[in-house]
Amino acid sequence: MKTVIVGCGRVGAVLADSFDRAGHEVIIIDPSTRAFDRLPSTFGGNALRGDGTDEDTLRRAGAEDADIFISMTEGDNRNVMAAQVALEALGAKRVIAKINDPVRAEAYADLGIATLCRTMMMADAVAAYLDMPVSGRSGILPPTGSHPGGEDHHEPIPDEAPTTGSPIGSAQEA
Repeated sequence: MKTVIVGCGRVGAVLADSFDRAGHEVIIIDPSTRAFDRLPSTFGGNALRGDGTDEDTLRRAGAEDADIFISMTEGDNRNVMAAQVALEALGAKRVIAKINDPVRAEAYADLGIATLCRTMMMADAVAAYLDMPVSGRSGILPPTGSHPGGEDHHEPIPDEAPTTGSPIGSAQEA
């Protein structure tokens, strides 16, 4: 499966490594070459320096027709922009955008983009630890509406056995 991750922060790097070990073809994109230092030496995917919101950059990186596209930068706007490009221009099958603001996360899900809201996840984790009531809302909100292309993107992902990756080459520029 082709998996594209925009943002090689702590979570993006862990996800890239996990997908790589599961046998996915992984492309991870970040504007900072230093971000790729977070990837383990065993990472066998492609680490590319570039702007993950730019359609031309994503095409040069090979992101078209990705099975999974996850945008994990620190900016809600950048994440939703990358997700929209993946859905509307690149034909990505499953798209997730990390959105920190719970109100925005719900709004984008209503517009057809699956969102990961760490704010909701962390609030519920703290409440559960303290034996307090939790919201019962999932940290990942599936798309409830259609994106402008008209097709919902939330097909099931088949299970795959983990495998080991090959060593990473130097980061390329997309």
